[in-house]
Amino acid sequence: MTKTEMKADRQAVVKGIREHDNFVIATHENPDGDALGSMLAVRLVLEQLGKSSTMFLPGTGPIPFEYRFMALSEMVRGDPGELIGRPLIGVDAANESRLGSDQRLVSEAPFIVVIDHHHDNSRFGTVNLIVAEASSTGEVLRDVFAELGASLTPEIAEALYVAVVTDTGRFQYSNTSAGTLRFAAELLEAGADAHRIFQRVYETIELSKLKLLARALAHVEVYEGGRLVIAYLTREDFEASGAMSGASEGVIDSLRAVAGVEMSVLIQEPPERDGRRVSLRSSRDRLDVSEIAREVGGGGHRQAAGFASKLEVPELIDFLRSEFVAKTSGKAG
Repeated sequence: MTKTEMKADRQAVVKGIREHDNFVIATHENPDGDALGSMLAVRLVLEQLGKSSTMFLPGTGPIPFEYRFMALSEMVRGDPGELIGRPLIGVDAANESRLGSDQRLVSEAPFIVVIDHHHDNSRFGTVNLIVAEASSTGEVLRDVFAELGASLTPEIAEALYVAVVTDTGRFQYSNTSAGTLRFAAELLEAGADAHRIFQRVYETIELSKLKLLARALAHVEVYEGGRLVIAYLTREDFEASGAMSGASEGVIDSLRAVAGVEMSVLIQEPPERDGRRVSLRSSRDRLDVSEIAREVGGGGHRQAAGFASKLEVPELIDFLRSEFVAKTSGKAG
């Protein structure tokens, strides 16, 4: 996307927000820090502009413990109900299916704004702003807020800081650019408390999450000469550790850190739903794991993607090994 195209898309998004009111702000199920931080930041900006809005999160699983300090208590969960038929702002959601099983939230919305940074976004909005080069959806929102004339309050800055710090792996992933760091500095200058956020997100965890990590590490298998590492979590693992599905966030980061690994995988059976959820991470620029995810109805980024499946764990391992070999065969490191 050229700068001219990006500017035109951003202006269309800003115009759409200015011309509508009483929004639903929605993000994807099993939310991460970028999803929750972006959603909260949009709500706070709309409030500042005198517009009404309601945050909506599909699914009924608990919010990950590390994000419960955020001002999310008024968020509607599970059933969109009376929210159907209202203008919709979708953040950090690559396609409409990520916004829940009740597709009326999308199909009956009179106007849809989509703001995202997934390169495979289906552009399901009436207007779309997709910036694949951005570190996070939170970073995409910065220029939208500026054009709306919104003030960057400490509360908005902290929501955006949660978005960017988590999606960049504490500014260590390859999606961290010089612009990302300048953005983070801007948020600190606006009043975001980086130390407090670090303590709440990374140094305040439930014991059940630590036990779940231990069980995942006990289920680690290495394939293809150490280039592929796969771990899994069964429902029995969740039950034994006393953890819900949100507690598995971050487990895969322990896998991707293993020396020599090019792709890391976490397969898990969420306790509150049927089937399995598969997370993929690439430690190699030339391996696009989103290609693997898209083949089975998922998606994501080049180096971080995922999909849902009804296959059993052994079948999933066979599929992932085959795809890994096919995608890396003949490619130099």
